[in-house]
This record gives sequence, structure tokens and C-alpha cells, in this order.
Amino acid sequence: MAIDLVSRRALLKSLGMGAVAGSVFRVIPLEAAAYAHSVIDAEKADAGGYMPKFFDAHAYKTLQALCETIFPADADSGGAVEAGAPEFIDLVTSENVGFQEKLGGGLKGLDANCTSKYGKVYLECAAGQQKEILDLIAYRKNAEVDAGLAQSVEFFSLLRNLTADGFFTSKIGIKYLGYKGNTFVPEFPGCPPVPGLEA
Repeated sequence: MAIDLVSRRALLKSLGMGAVAGSVFRVIPLEAAAYAHSVIDAEKADAGGYMPKFFDAHAYKTLQALCETIFPADADSGGAVEAGAPEFIDLVTSENVGFQEKLGGGLKGLDANCTSKYGKVYLECAAGQQKEILDLIAYRKNAEVDAGLAQSVEFFSLLRNLTADGFFTSKIGIKYLGYKGNTFVPEFPGCPPVPGLEA
């Protein structure tokens, strides 16, 4: 059991260690992402739901809302929340001090900015107010104009990338991409003949 715990912790720590081939947006190693999704799925099956490991209840609800804004459900696929991106991000963050600082601080900063501008936290803002604040932090050019937005822009950039990794490495995301790998092919007929080059 101790070996399993050590290997689990090492693998989860690798989630934020840097890019390797196979990561969707060069944030999460593919093998570690698949493992994270399996840990989350097992917890949901055993405990009847996922319990956040790092974020408190308010921050986790804000995270869910932001993930759904980044990748909403549509007619072709479920969104980031259905794909488990918030759980994925929480689990990754629980094992990565750098993510804890950037994401934890970023969510607090988002609420502070909303409170300063609108008198209420992000989740209590009207849809138009939420869009307005996200439009400020979603573009790097805004930080070039107002240096005070730099940390918020970096936070949202990381969150967007982690949401993409969480979505596209999930079962829903893989299905959305139409990935057909890792399947048995009974025969491989080769390439079709090219007209005029037949032997």
C-alpha cells in the first residue's frame, strides 16, 4: 500500500512538472492526466461524489463556473464540468504548490476585483458583469495596457490551459475529438491504389 501511495503521489506531482509529448496544451503529461481521471472516477464510484482536495466550497463553485464558461456544453458534447475538468484541476492543484499559489490566489483576486468593481463576488455578479471582468483578464494585451492586470491574466491563462487539458484528456473530450486509437483492427488493407500508378 505504501508503494501505491508513493507512486500515486509521484505521478500526481508530475502533473504540473512540465511538458511532455502528448499533453494537449503542454501543461499536463498524458499518462498523469489519464491517472488523475481514473482516481477521480474511482472516488466518484466509491464515495458517491468527488470531495475537493484543495479548494474550499466557494472557490470550488467559482472554479466550476469558470470551467463551464471556458468549455460550455453544446449540441455535440458535454462541457468541462460534465467532463470532470474542475475535479481534475482541483486534484492537480492539491499536489502542486505553484498551482496552489496561482489558482488559489487568482480566484481570490477575481472575487476581490469583482467586489471592488461591482460590490459582490464573481458568482453573485450578473452575467454581463462576469463577462466584462473575464474580458479584462482573458487577453494578454490588457496586461500590457494595465500592469495591474498581469497576475489576473496569468491566472486565467493557466486556468484555461488546465481546463483544456482536463477536458480533452477525459472520456468526453476524447470522444469529442473522434480519437479512434487503441482499438483492434481485424485487417489493414493498405492505401488505395493511385490512378495511373497501378502495377
